[in-house]
Order: sequence, then structure tokens, then C-alpha cells
Amino acid sequence: MNWDSYFMGLGVMSAMAFTAWLCSLKQRNVNIVDSLWSLMFLAGGLVYLLAQTDVNNRDLLVIGLVTVWALRLSVHLLVRNAGEDEDRRYQEIRANNEPFWFKSLYVVFGLQALLAWVISIPLLVALQGTEPAGWLDVIAVALWLVGFIFEAGGDWQLQAFKKRGDTDNEVLDSGLWRYTRHPNYFGEFCMW
Repeated sequence: MNWDSYFMGLGVMSAMAFTAWLCSLKQRNVNIVDSLWSLMFLAGGLVYLLAQTDVNNRDLLVIGLVTVWALRLSVHLLVRNAGEDEDRRYQEIRANNEPFWFKSLYVVFGLQALLAWVISIPLLVALQGTEPAGWLDVIAVALWLVGFIFEAGGDWQLQAFKKRGDTDNEVLDSGLWRYTRHPNYFGEFCMW
């Protein structure tokens, strides 16, 4: 296991978090951290991949799937949050953590980087595997595709539902939401 690349990944994720934190100070809104989350995994994965001496087809498949997931989720969250007030979760954290401008560096952004780094261990292991691609990879990609359809489809259906207007007292129970209470989270689980 190449642990050096793992620690380099922490450095890159931390630099991303720090840069986003600086942007959030200017905006007085930390929502940017939501769209940064998936990009931290992509950045970590790229660091892990570039540190290898021998890249195989499975590595390229894994980083390709992570890229599709990360970019789709990041763009979705960026568009969803554009022009919106700071999320109520962050408003509560802000109210309980003065001076928030400083504490948000480690309470929000640093914590996200640390969690992404720890959770990326399976990505590190997958990218350092030496086995050639086989039938199990075909099953894994099929499961990933199901997950992608559920996550992206669930996000799209929820967005369309909310655009209808007065939906505060309604529950979305059609489409993919008919089969699972949170198809986007189910999809995320399947992909990973």
C-alpha cells in the first residue's frame, strides 16, 4: 500500500478546503462546501492514481466512474444552491460557533476534508489493486449504473417536485421515490 500518496491526498483535500473556506468568507455563506465534497474524492483519487507506477484498465475504470459521480454531484449541488441563503444546518452551526468566520475553517471545511480523506481509503485500495479486470468488475459496473440512475434520477425528480411550488405538506411518493424513501442516497450507496 502506498501510504505516501494517501497523505498527499490529505494535503490536496486540505488545500481545497482552505481555498473554499477563503471563498466562503467573502460570500459569508459556507454552502460551497456541499459541492466541494465529491470533488475532494476525485482529487484524492487522482493523487492516488498519479502516484502509481503501473496504471491498469481497472484503475482507469474506477477513476472514470469517480469522475462522473463527482462532477455530476458537484454541479447538481452548485446549481441547487446558487443564489440561495446559507443552508439552515450551517446557519445553526454559525449561531453556536462565534467567531464563525474562523471556526468554520475547522468545524465545516477542515472536518469535510478529514472525513473525505478517511472515507477515501477504499478508493486508495481499489486504485492500488493489481488484479486484472474480470467478471466481478462487470457486476460492479452494473450496480454502479443502477446507483447512478437512482441518485441522478432521484435528485432530478426531487428538484422537479419542489419547482411545482407549495409542496411543504406533501411527500414525494412517485417515480423512484415510490420505491425508496431516498433514492438519491440509495443510489450513492450502490455506486460506492
